[in-house]
Amino acid sequence: MINVFIDGSAGTTGLRIRERLQGNSEINLLLLPEELRKDPGAIKAMMNKSDVTFLCLPDAASMEAVTYCENPQTVILDTSTAHRTNPDWAYGFAELSPFHRDKIKKSKRIAVPGCHASGFCSVVYPLVAAGIISPEYPVTAHSLTGYSGGGKNMIKDYTEAKTAYMESPAQYGLGQTHKHLPEMKTVCGLSDYPVFSPIVADYYSGMAVTVPFFTKYMEKKVSAKELCEFYSEYYKDAKLIKVLPYNDKGVEGGFLYSNTLSGKDNMEIIVSGNDDRIVVVSRFCNLGKGASGAAIQCMNISCGLEETEGLELV
Repeated sequence: MINVFIDGSAGTTGLRIRERLQGNSEINLLLLPEELRKDPGAIKAMMNKSDVTFLCLPDAASMEAVTYCENPQTVILDTSTAHRTNPDWAYGFAELSPFHRDKIKKSKRIAVPGCHASGFCSVVYPLVAAGIISPEYPVTAHSLTGYSGGGKNMIKDYTEAKTAYMESPAQYGLGQTHKHLPEMKTVCGLSDYPVFSPIVADYYSGMAVTVPFFTKYMEKKVSAKELCEFYSEYYKDAKLIKVLPYNDKGVEGGFLYSNTLSGKDNMEIIVSGNDDRIVVVSRFCNLGKGASGAAIQCMNISCGLEETEGLELV
């Protein structure tokens, strides 16, 4: 039996983790009564009693909570941005490389990737690692997401206080200071930050992160079809990532919808475009492979469980 504590179980990510774990006979959820949910002493006691603790907190609170843990055997999985570029922590995206998977298995400190960053890294990391693009390639990306990615406040805005203009997609992060940019750059080994344009739209969950490439600026010249074949080979053993067959016009009759994997924990890689300009899209659920699903996958790998245990896959 694995004792699991969730600090921040009332938030969007924490609630979904709790829901996924409740039906697992190998998991014993350690729960605090409502009046002790924010009590440091009670939290500390639970963390040190646990085999696994999920931190579903703001950055500063996560950094403080880590200091409560005195049990050297407790695995901490942090879903905030606080530790994602810390080399002492495992970056929780096992499919990126054998190194990432092995570090998740062995580490007691695991940083769960951000949602936008998950899509970005799934596309860009393999290309840099294989030398198809150089670390100096001027990467740009845009990401379309449902409003649940903004947490309770944004969910309330869209469901209870929505104004007419909120019915249209809204671009944000215009100052190029989005909190996921450091991990995008660091994890992928890029020399510069990408130009990144996140967009929130009036639907609950689902995400499509799009990265365009000019083939003439690639280190290794590949066609769009060859790039699709490259991703298929790269992710051939991945249980949560599927590379769709190459289609120069995309999928769904020439359209590509961003909410088709809403509520699911897997990810799709889609390559389209032509041999001069290639578009690669990573499509998944911002609450699944982009948050709680990724956190549970990391726990499964760390604890030696079946990687897909408790996950909902297409």
